[in-house]
Amino acid sequence: MMLTAMSRGEGGPVLRPTRILDIGCGNGAQTIFLAQHTDGSILAVDNHQPFLGELQRRATAAGVSGKIQISLRDMRTLEKDEGPFDLIWSEGAIFILGFREGLAAWHSLLAPGGGLAVSEMAWLRSDPPGECRRFFAEVHPAMTGVDAHLNAIETCGYEIIGHFTEPEPAWWELYYPLEERLRSLRKRYASDAERLSVIEAIQAEIDIYRKYSACYGNVFYLMRRR
Repeated sequence: MMLTAMSRGEGGPVLRPTRILDIGCGNGAQTIFLAQHTDGSILAVDNHQPFLGELQRRATAAGVSGKIQISLRDMRTLEKDEGPFDLIWSEGAIFILGFREGLAAWHSLLAPGGGLAVSEMAWLRSDPPGECRRFFAEVHPAMTGVDAHLNAIETCGYEIIGHFTEPEPAWWELYYPLEERLRSLRKRYASDAERLSVIEAIQAEIDIYRKYSACYGNVFYLMRRR
């Protein structure tokens, strides 16, 4: 959806990225999509080698490995001289730096008019119930609302193109099979207190979303450097 908006140039000139940076690429589902739907070359960065190995396997299978350069590194080491990039894409990783801090750091990596697409958790209501707020005070204390994110985008030197909240069914595409997996793992590790605590922590995340999905979500933001 966001990539379609950029290719159409909604709200401004058409953007056809030739150099793309995927920050925190993980195992590369979106990297493969970008490679298949743009003509640009992609630098995919992550600090976890198993993820990058899976990305390499996927890229080879999809026939796009020649368009993707894989780099094992910390996103904090990216420098201005490695740009400029026409598009920076980062799904679920900007929280590592902090939303405003990430926007500020990545601004200098972009060519003027270059696009930035990021996703971040945000409150969708200003008054989430106490149980929900306490949960995120532990796991994501910096979480804020969409308005605060939009303000950060403006003050960090970007023009907002658009934003949308990931729909609830997308969460359950992950959570339903994960919950099934947790049931089998509980039986396997019934006598392992350490592993059971991890299992229950994951279950707690699912339970919170089941109860409070209207209160928070994963929001995608699309912007361009002024």
